[in-house]
Amino acid sequence: MFTSNPFAELSLSLSPLAIQIYVAVMIFLVAGGTLVDMIHKRSATYFFANWRNAQKKGTHQVGGGEILSLAVQTAVVEVMTSAEFCSARRRISHLITMYGFLIYIVTTVIMVFAYPTPATPTPTVLPLLWCIGALMVCLGGYGFWFFIRVDVAAEGNSPFRIMRADLFILSLLASVSLGLIWAYLPVTGSSWSHLLLGLYVVATTVLFGSIPWSKFSHMFFKPAAALQKRVENANGSRSNLPVPADKPETFGSARQLPRHY
Repeated sequence: MFTSNPFAELSLSLSPLAIQIYVAVMIFLVAGGTLVDMIHKRSATYFFANWRNAQKKGTHQVGGGEILSLAVQTAVVEVMTSAEFCSARRRISHLITMYGFLIYIVTTVIMVFAYPTPATPTPTVLPLLWCIGALMVCLGGYGFWFFIRVDVAAEGNSPFRIMRADLFILSLLASVSLGLIWAYLPVTGSSWSHLLLGLYVVATTVLFGSIPWSKFSHMFFKPAAALQKRVENANGSRSNLPVPADKPETFGSARQLPRHY
């Protein structure tokens, strides 16, 4: 499981081209779904209108060099380290899930397109990273689902209570978990393997095909919103909000976590 490319083994019973087409379709669904989401919610229209409004209300102009510096800060602080989370537990869970998902996706694409069959031996590090990425998603995702969600940790609701907002995390966990189980079993020659492969495909299709109705596209919107907030703070507009008290960006927060009664 940790040393063999499951997609190359699958090519013994399924055309590598079919596997590659499926992955390409999933990539298209991500791009198309995000675009549909932007059009439906008018996210881009709101962003640029708010950007122009902030420029007009700003007390001073922010130059291109300063915007570039703010973009780098956004990438490092909000994107790479998720500093917007006050809770250290939530932040750690988010980072483990995010980096695990990135490793999982990148290694999947590399193995499917660069090493599609056993005739092109896959470097051992790729399946290993694929498994590590998937396990990271499971660790962070299941930890968030059962212990960190606000309606579970703070409101005392059952962790099995499902709402529409949970579509992304549930489909992500289902896809990755089924993928791990499928890779653990012999890929060919087993009815269980065929069943798990079908479920894996269904869960993955739901994950990437439900973008207009899930929170998947937030990963693209949040960096833009974080950059806009930094620019507004820099030019003095601050979205008409008062100047906050001086407080350095630190890991976690000293405030008490809310608990249900």
